[in-house]
Amino acid sequence: MAYTQRLDGRKIDELRPMDAKAGVIPNAVGSAYFKIGNTLAYAAVYGPREIFPRFLANPKKGILRCHYGMMPFSGAGERVRPGGSRRSQEISMVIAAALEPVVDLSAFPNAVVDVYIDLPQTDAGTRCAAICAASIALADAGIPMRDMVSAVAMGQVDGTIVADLNYGEESYPAVVSDIPIAMIANTKEITLLQMDGEITKKDLMAALEMAKVATQKIYELQKKALKERFIRE
Repeated sequence: MAYTQRLDGRKIDELRPMDAKAGVIPNAVGSAYFKIGNTLAYAAVYGPREIFPRFLANPKKGILRCHYGMMPFSGAGERVRPGGSRRSQEISMVIAAALEPVVDLSAFPNAVVDVYIDLPQTDAGTRCAAICAASIALADAGIPMRDMVSAVAMGQVDGTIVADLNYGEESYPAVVSDIPIAMIANTKEITLLQMDGEITKKDLMAALEMAKVATQKIYELQKKALKERFIRE
């Protein structure tokens, strides 16, 4: 294991500095921002409202629809092309799937709740930051939820399991695994588990255990952001 000292000096289970706030976009029904390290995500919720095109409507319950986008000069890597892409569509679907288990839209048949997520600056862990921001924004909008969803990008760098990868670690010149994980806060049920790279079953299980502790820290920050929002008002 050559990777014994993290590039930014953190401990292997240490998260980057975080900040979160609810109610940051006045014209949205609910909104939030979530910042971890240099990755910043804004989320805005609109609805429930009538869905178009209408053939997408579900007469039994409402639909959760997410829209994810990175701004052109937001990242540390190559410039992101403006507009939609296959990657942004895929991540949008992943975010919706991660949030759906805690969102109850049974009272809104034939309707849609749209969540727009934009990232003005990024340094890895973008889909996880987006999920964290969207979860706060949905709660801020008053959408019925049984719990919050918290997410973190776990990983393995040259044999060492670490929490909250940054861009330097993602592009480290060695064997790297990037493992975005989302969990329901109080039950630790997994709503997202993806992986880019290779890892043994034993190390994956160790990463999941570390993720439980990491997502709990994120959940506490999400709760704090919502409490501050309600106290302020």
